[in-house]
Amino acid sequence: MDKILQMLQLQQQLNDATNGEGWEKGVTKNGKRIDWKRCTYLECAELIESYPWKHWKNIDAQPDYANIKIEAVDIWHFIMSQGLEDYKMQDIGSIEDLATSINALPNFQSFDQDITPTTKDYYEQIAVAEMLMKTLFCETSTKKLMETFIDVAIQSGLNLDTLYKLYIGKNILNKFRQDHGYKEGSYIKIWNGEEDNVSMQRVLEENENVSPEELYKVLEEAYPKG
Repeated sequence: MDKILQMLQLQQQLNDATNGEGWEKGVTKNGKRIDWKRCTYLECAELIESYPWKHWKNIDAQPDYANIKIEAVDIWHFIMSQGLEDYKMQDIGSIEDLATSINALPNFQSFDQDITPTTKDYYEQIAVAEMLMKTLFCETSTKKLMETFIDVAIQSGLNLDTLYKLYIGKNILNKFRQDHGYKEGSYIKIWNGEEDNVSMQRVLEENENVSPEELYKVLEEAYPKG
């Protein structure tokens, strides 16, 4: 199974359902402008906020690697969306072609194996995330954007398998959110004192082989009823 291809296909389906077919032109079915680059760099900023980089606050804190992984997965949603848009609007190729190009990236082999903890200090790790932000605006190559994201994923403790697992979980959570009023502003994001992301992660940890359909059902059961 090509996990990259499957994630791209799921992202295409999610974007089609959420934004309407033809979203690659940069506008949703509701007439809202889409800016995947802005989505990405704001998620990068949230990832950076999970490090104790502030010299005036919580200076002895540790990085929140559990949240760093989730932020990296959120970034991946938007990176894939940018890639899907680029390949369609620039007539580069199909989803299958995009998956093939990602699988052929120079750092993909390192990504498709067990990850060893990074030896970089906090500031060096932050610099890798900032390099992704720079690549967004200073590079035109979709391949370079994907390659730089993989660097962020690896240092965040994600390999292909763990990215895939968390992506499937977040993809289903995003679908669940849309089905329960996220776009309209009525969705309840805090469940029993914690974010829905945390609840989703716990389900994945406790049920290693849970299917997307089963995960959706568990989320439905856990969702606050009022």
